[in-house]
Amino acid sequence: MEKRKEDELKLKQAELEMRERLEMDKKEKEDVFKLKELEMKEKMKIEMVKEESNTKVQPKSEYFDAAKKIYVWFLNFFEKIARNLNWPKPYWTTMLQSVFEGKAAEIYSALPSEKSSDYDTMKQEVLKAYKLVPEAYRQKFRSYKKFDSQTYVEFAREKEDLFDKWLTSKKTDNNF
Repeated sequence: MEKRKEDELKLKQAELEMRERLEMDKKEKEDVFKLKELEMKEKMKIEMVKEESNTKVQPKSEYFDAAKKIYVWFLNFFEKIARNLNWPKPYWTTMLQSVFEGKAAEIYSALPSEKSSDYDTMKQEVLKAYKLVPEAYRQKFRSYKKFDSQTYVEFAREKEDLFDKWLTSKKTDNNF
């Protein structure tokens, strides 16, 4: 009888220790998750500040259209974040529509509801509205000249970026 009580007591102590360990593990995982979330938010803020400061230094030029640049950069940045955070693609347009302004907002509101919920269709329509179609990318690539304030590395990177966008808009999938 006493042996049985001892066994029950040991069993209860083991259960209690197991619960405490599980709670500690859970709390530790939550803390790690929160820390990673904060680190990610901080990185996003830093990237946004870097991009903002980069756009401020650009000299006025016939080759630089802020609206087009922002939407190409912004949509690529948004897609990267959405994929990294595993956001379901059907919700992407809902998240984006709240930050659209000007022409992009007009395009989004003019789309029929079945098209406005398809991210790829919405993206194509917004880019088309800003004339970011293959021919526009080709022209931008061909006519892009180095600014006096640019280094050759910056110029080459920008030229390469324009070339990649031209090929992507032509849907070549690197089959050339």
